[in-house]
Amino acid sequence: MTTIETTATTTAITVVLPEAFDERWSRLPGIQVEGRRITIDPAEYFFRFESNTWLVADWQLVKSQLLNVDETTQSAVEQLALDFVKANAGPTSDAAQVLATAYEVYAYLFRDEHLAGLGMPQITTEHLRMLREAATLMALNKVELDGHISNVGPCWFFPAATSVVFDLDDETGGMLDEVYHGGWFNEHRRIESIKAHAALGGRLVHGCQSVPDQSGGVVAPYGASMANFREDLAQFKAGWMEQVYAHRVTGPAA
Repeated sequence: MTTIETTATTTAITVVLPEAFDERWSRLPGIQVEGRRITIDPAEYFFRFESNTWLVADWQLVKSQLLNVDETTQSAVEQLALDFVKANAGPTSDAAQVLATAYEVYAYLFRDEHLAGLGMPQITTEHLRMLREAATLMALNKVELDGHISNVGPCWFFPAATSVVFDLDDETGGMLDEVYHGGWFNEHRRIESIKAHAALGGRLVHGCQSVPDQSGGVVAPYGASMANFREDLAQFKAGWMEQVYAHRVTGPAA
């Protein structure tokens, strides 16, 4: 039985995205996928749902005013992103807006043109689609400035969730997790990631250091306490990750 810590509103979340998602996301509790339409019941979907506000910026503004700006000796890329967030991001209680923004962010970060230079021939366009879908849903997770993790859904545990939805073995799920968290192992793409995540009000951080740990991650606001974040994560990750893995299909794939 899932243990849910819920203090935020539990109104259903519905969004229609440009790309149809894999209907196997419906294997996880509280989420239904019908083509491009995704419906989430917060009371069923989240392990912890204490906040129904998120910080977002307009993706078109990020594209026009940030993505092509280069860092200098006076202003590192992190400072550029922080300044942009301060000037242009604002709170929203519309979870559909968060998901729509996240879709644009990850459609940009996980685009096919990067495959040729990745140096990992085992990563395919289909894997990029998996990354886009899972990362979009992860955007509803949330960390507060004091480091407290206020929202936790199944996609916090990236390898676990993708193994359930896409029938991935542990090796493939871990490989995707490395690509997601590692910024594609490339400084240029890390810089892309920092800029793009300004649309979601912060930067991508993760609680793991490599595949064996698999603690997942979240877009955290600049200035969030990473010490408190790590301590909070340690309290819940094992039990909740196990509950995600429990939804794996063990017989013929559904």
